[in-house]
Amino acid sequence: MGIRGFGAVVVAVAALAGCVQPMPAPQGSAPFPVAGATPVLPVDQAAENFVAVVARVKPVAERYCRSLRRVANCDFQIVIDDRPGQPPNAFQTVDRTGRPILAFTVPLIRDARNRDELAFVLGHEAAHHIAGHLPRQQNTAVAGAVLAGVLAQVSGGGEQVIASAQEFGAFVGARQYSKDFELEADRLGAEIAYAAGFDPRVGAAFFDRIPDPGDQFLGSHPANADRKRVVAATVAQLGG
Repeated sequence: MGIRGFGAVVVAVAALAGCVQPMPAPQGSAPFPVAGATPVLPVDQAAENFVAVVARVKPVAERYCRSLRRVANCDFQIVIDDRPGQPPNAFQTVDRTGRPILAFTVPLIRDARNRDELAFVLGHEAAHHIAGHLPRQQNTAVAGAVLAGVLAQVSGGGEQVIASAQEFGAFVGARQYSKDFELEADRLGAEIAYAAGFDPRVGAAFFDRIPDPGDQFLGSHPANADRKRVVAATVAQLGG
């Protein structure tokens, strides 16, 4: 099924991770961070749920990926990040060969209340790859860095000023379409989970347990209410 066991650590990942947010390593930017201390499932039950969900969702996601033909590699590798101290998190990235990796931390797997939630999160992360969000965000980040650097140089800034401008330009560029990417991944992820036999509306209850980003300046994620509406509308269109 392409799953590494609970003793695995995610390695050989690209520079973008954490739900296509720019970062040097897959940590600290969780698309599904759980707010507050909430009960979690026993390890055995959580592991059973995860394995069952992957067995059903992974082939559906790969079928969608191949049918849409937006990316070359549709062979998803699903891994579990069991490094100590990791927050509830799931993210999509690629390895050096371009193979898509969908990674989950143990706390997220244990926090999922049911298989529908796991299926929705898995479909959402797969959708980021299927839609080509990583390379698209990389392109906007590079464009932002170049533009900001040129403006700083024209304004007479020194080397440090130009470097800082480029860094900020990359950050802003990467954020340019991030909310749209998240909603697109919610739509396609809900469709994938639904096709695999799960209820994305139940799965979207995950949003009730995470901080609401609202309309933050340069935020990377849309409001939770907007995301739930997208999921509900998607299921309705599918006849659910």
